[in-house]
Amino acid sequence: MAVEMSFGQVCARRLERHALSVPSGGGCAEVAAAVAGVHAQVMAAAELGIGLRVDGATRADVRRALWRDRTLVKAHGPRGTVHVLAARDLPMWAGALSALPPAPSPHTGEVRMTAEQTEQVIAAIAAAVDEADLTVGELGEAVVERTGPWAGERVMPAFQTLWPRWRQALGTAGTRGAVCFGPPRGRNVTYSSPRRLIPGFRPDAASTALAGLVRRYLHAYGPGTPERFAHWLGVPARWAAELFAAQDLERVLVQGAPAWTARGDTAAPPDPPRGVRLLPYFDGYAYRVGNQPPELLYPGRAGERLRGNFQVLLVDGVAAGLWHQRRSGRRVDVTVEPLVTLDRARRAELDEQVERVAHVLEASLASLTIGPVTVGGHA
Repeated sequence: MAVEMSFGQVCARRLERHALSVPSGGGCAEVAAAVAGVHAQVMAAAELGIGLRVDGATRADVRRALWRDRTLVKAHGPRGTVHVLAARDLPMWAGALSALPPAPSPHTGEVRMTAEQTEQVIAAIAAAVDEADLTVGELGEAVVERTGPWAGERVMPAFQTLWPRWRQALGTAGTRGAVCFGPPRGRNVTYSSPRRLIPGFRPDAASTALAGLVRRYLHAYGPGTPERFAHWLGVPARWAAELFAAQDLERVLVQGAPAWTARGDTAAPPDPPRGVRLLPYFDGYAYRVGNQPPELLYPGRAGERLRGNFQVLLVDGVAAGLWHQRRSGRRVDVTVEPLVTLDRARRAELDEQVERVAHVLEASLASLTIGPVTVGGHA
């Protein structure tokens, strides 16, 4: 018979595996691997998301792991978005993302590159970053030099301007492992080569990589369903169902509904989910995207108030409010808007969490205000 799990057990399991019940004693790479990547569209949010999960860590530790120790890598991850991943996992990610069903191009015919042109641009990107870390402008010059003037034609609508044609292949180059991100150069992003950063780098074979990605997802977010996996990864649900069917998975029941784990991975912590935690931008979004139905994770007022990408207050594993921080020099002011009543013990935990945020940010806490958060969700 299928193992039965309550939603409370699922929450306790996820808090534990996301190092939210107890901070990890391992390093930044261990945390990034355990949570199947940390969204890094805003790098400061990724630094905070990782730092809060590692015992005693600050943003400097995350930067050191990225740019000096190279145990982390900034690259394309789920949904083609920028993530911080464990460097040792990049062969799996590149092999799996390369094997996903291709999404239709959003570009019109006069903008869209042919398949042959796309391959030329990806090869040119890989060759250029093999030599040095490059800004987007420098990378564009190198691509045009290796392909031809057509790649540099400004025909691609983006942010009220036009980008050169070659930019539409940059994401594909990233998901294939042809390019990743290098250390920032002042305010400029740079692009680098996984082959220079990770000795012996080579994408895993598709079948091996996809099986590994399913296991990694189910470890972090399971029990899960093909539909939730498809939503998290940005792929068709039917394709995800076929992939799940090809794996050695175990069917369980969560609140009576079927879900899956890796075979034998049905254990849950003995205690119910407990604790007050603060998730930064994109972190709460990823926690929701990968999780079970939003009505369980975002109950009551949270389902309405937290529409969009907010910083989330978690209470006992479910969304129970939002928060915002404002940095001024080396001091930080924090506002928390709870949507539930916080008793004395939970308020004490909140105070500890806010101090932890300040520590990760290498700042001192100037003030904590309990009241409405007036800023909107992050785009």
